[in-house]
Amino acid sequence: MSFLHTIKPRPGSVKNRKRVGRGDGSGKGTTAGRGTKGAQSRSGYSLRPGFAGGNVPWHLRFPKRGFKNPNRVEYVVINVGDLQRIVEKHGLQEVSPDQLRRLGVLKKKLPLKILGEGDWSLKITVKAHAFSKSAKEKIEKAGGRIEVIPR
Repeated sequence: MSFLHTIKPRPGSVKNRKRVGRGDGSGKGTTAGRGTKGAQSRSGYSLRPGFAGGNVPWHLRFPKRGFKNPNRVEYVVINVGDLQRIVEKHGLQEVSPDQLRRLGVLKKKLPLKILGEGDWSLKITVKAHAFSKSAKEKIEKAGGRIEVIPR
């Protein structure tokens, strides 16, 4: 049985902090610890990222250099040597980006490009969005076929 004089707040529910703006007698009245005047004393104040106190910010201080092509296509690349190991390990009859994603070889959702590093000796169809010249030669020389998938 509990009595009113024994009731206490649950542990952790009452924070031990100074409540501001509750009168001059509290020690944190009037300006509530914000000082007088200026943007920081007002509600809604926030300093935007990169603001340098009225100085010219870093991102405007330095000259811009170079050119970034907005039409650049970024590929996920696999060499024919690595691809052959993957095909032999999983016993694939045909290679496509969807299969490689299902196997966990390709992680990103980018177009696939096959490069010519390594050896190729399989007679299978390889589907990809792009092939290097050497990769194309190696696959066709071994009796395989290539299929270019449109992006």
